[in-house]
Amino acid sequence: MELPTQGALLHREALLKAEQSISRIKDTAGKDPGRLKYHFMAPAYWINDPNGLIFYKAEYHLFYQHYPYAAEWGAMHWGHAKSKDLVHWEHLPIALAPSEPYDLHERGGVFSGSAVDDNGILSVLYTGTVIKDGVLIQSQCLATSQDGITFEKYEGNPVIPGPPEDGSADFRDPKVWKHNGTWYMVVGSSKDGIGKALLYKSPDLRAWNYVGVLAESDGTMGTMWECPDFFPLDGRYVLLFSPMGMGERKTIYLVGDMDYETGRFTWDTMGDVDHGFEYYAPQSFLDGQGRRIIIAWLNAWDWMPWFKDFGPTDVNHWCGAMSAPRTVELDSDSRLIFKPVKELEVLRREHFHIGQTEVTPGASVIPKYVGSDCLEIKAEFEMSGCTAEEIGFVLRGAGDGSQQTLLVYNTKTGVLRFDRTRSDGWSEGVRTAALERTGEEPLKLHIFVDTSVVELYTDNYRTAMTNNIYPEPASIALEVFASGGSANIASLDIWKLRSAW
Repeated sequence: MELPTQGALLHREALLKAEQSISRIKDTAGKDPGRLKYHFMAPAYWINDPNGLIFYKAEYHLFYQHYPYAAEWGAMHWGHAKSKDLVHWEHLPIALAPSEPYDLHERGGVFSGSAVDDNGILSVLYTGTVIKDGVLIQSQCLATSQDGITFEKYEGNPVIPGPPEDGSADFRDPKVWKHNGTWYMVVGSSKDGIGKALLYKSPDLRAWNYVGVLAESDGTMGTMWECPDFFPLDGRYVLLFSPMGMGERKTIYLVGDMDYETGRFTWDTMGDVDHGFEYYAPQSFLDGQGRRIIIAWLNAWDWMPWFKDFGPTDVNHWCGAMSAPRTVELDSDSRLIFKPVKELEVLRREHFHIGQTEVTPGASVIPKYVGSDCLEIKAEFEMSGCTAEEIGFVLRGAGDGSQQTLLVYNTKTGVLRFDRTRSDGWSEGVRTAALERTGEEPLKLHIFVDTSVVELYTDNYRTAMTNNIYPEPASIALEVFASGGSANIASLDIWKLRSAW
């Protein structure tokens, strides 16, 4: 019998300590009525970027950045869960914990990465982060699992000890894929204020050669490209990344063509993955049905003080969640289309439907009993004959009007507005998106509400917007409205949704 190495023993000790910490508090955290009911969450404490998304041995695996000691950012671990349907998740033991000189630091740890199936071996590549003598050191590391649950760090780590000349100390978040028998890795970096995606290749996930800069900012696309993701889609290639220093734009996609001979990606189309406050670090994977699926962290860094004020939920021992899974498709104009996965329909229960209905200022259209903190809403407004200046929905409203979240479409400007200034007394800010619909084309909205998040799809699923809100549990009123004139609803379908837990 082969005895574990000293490194393996230290890793097991770190994992056990983390599991014990979560075990002590998960029941208390789970009782908070503000916890999400069908979006994935850690059992307790902090969660951020999705990691290692993979369809492995007929199951979906989700890893995630996790601090198992408090509802705040700290030394990163990899939490782990699996699912058969992308809706109902089984929590698994924490997969990775800081334990080695290359990833052991209270302000570092096991940073984001990805997973691949290497001839049946579930292999994850991640960024080890430490700070030595005040200097940030980020390297790329490998861990493997025979059973898909228990992981061992590679004794030869780090497999990429530091950045190339084209990069900087910000050198993280490897995404790995295979092309024509060779493994490729893209890593996010920056240099001189220019965000970059760096390309490597390997025959075996262990020996990596630097290829060059896959793509970089033109000076207007952020100072650091976090969590890059690169994948083929319908004959073209897509690069996703979360840029730092790009204002309100949190998740960008580029569509173009890849030349593996030169290692260069040439893009011609740019867009936003999501227009909301909270949709960061999306990662994609290919499932058994051939679908390209993305999941993101329901929060973001730049708009709030560093590592602070991520929501009022920390007093209830949790912070953060994952978005609902979305498929990624390519339209005829090389624009991306994002649709909620069809599996979410299993959550539907009571259904409310209205057909052709006129909405006038001050009129009540939706019965009070339809309101809930977990809803799916599909609405189609007719623009032909519409005289209203604004149309939309009141979401998660209080009976006395003291709390409400507004989703408003301005028929004159074509701008959709998400207003959470009265959502809860904590959230603030308005997000907008100029829609592409033209003329008398109907306005179609597909909305998901889950206690403390609203996910919206429109523009034939070319535009998505995700925002967190934290209303009181009793604030469940729902209404459709028109102001400055009337509007006709062609159809409105509302489902109350059951908990996935």
